[in-house]
Amino acid sequence: MDFHGQHIVVTGGSSGIGLVSAQLLASRGARISLIARRLELLDEAVAGMGENAAGFAADVGDKGQLDAALDAAAARFGPIHGLFANAGLTGGFTPAVAFDPDVFEQTIRVNLTSVFWAIQKVLPPMIEAKGGVILVTGSMASKRGLAMNPAYVASKHGVLGLTRAIAVEMAPHNVRANCVIPGFIRTEALDRIPPEQMGKIEGRVPQRRMGTPLELAEVAAFLLSDAASHVTGQDWAVDGGVLESIEV
Repeated sequence: MDFHGQHIVVTGGSSGIGLVSAQLLASRGARISLIARRLELLDEAVAGMGENAAGFAADVGDKGQLDAALDAAAARFGPIHGLFANAGLTGGFTPAVAFDPDVFEQTIRVNLTSVFWAIQKVLPPMIEAKGGVILVTGSMASKRGLAMNPAYVASKHGVLGLTRAIAVEMAPHNVRANCVIPGFIRTEALDRIPPEQMGKIEGRVPQRRMGTPLELAEVAAFLLSDAASHVTGQDWAVDGGVLESIEV
């Protein structure tokens, strides 16, 4: 999985899965553009990746900001070969009958609509180049229903459908699109869970442990690489077997 000469954009790249994936891709030769809201975290992230990495602050839920960041990235490192659309919101947990419509709309905009905006932006150069790859971060909620989380579940079902649609349409242009499905990955957010709750979560994973961001990043790197040249339209779970068990 050699990425020398390839420019890859990672949204939500200042922390967690996005950051670890970007670091792995950079270590394998990619020119990396990180897009995230928090400039200070972006600066910290790119500082450790060398001159072939840059950060562009933007709220992906704002089309103008997202377009400007993608334009700036292309101006800095050249045409975008790979897009890892990873940014997202959890949407919060509230019963459907009381769910805030504004939160629902914001979650759909960030988790789904912004992914479409980014894909639509990068596709024309990829089509012209006769090659490119798109990877979207889905969720176990792309495959299952979860109570009291209607916005997130709807958005993550949506990005899986969007990925499949793009994969079929773009296949004749040698542009691939896939969806990676994280399970319980040990990120900063999960580290804030009380130990007793952590034990319960790990007990639901057939492997009896959570995954690491690096384990997810290795799969993301594969799907973004030429090693996966005949893989498109797929959803790939990195979940320790959770989705194959009885309940999520």
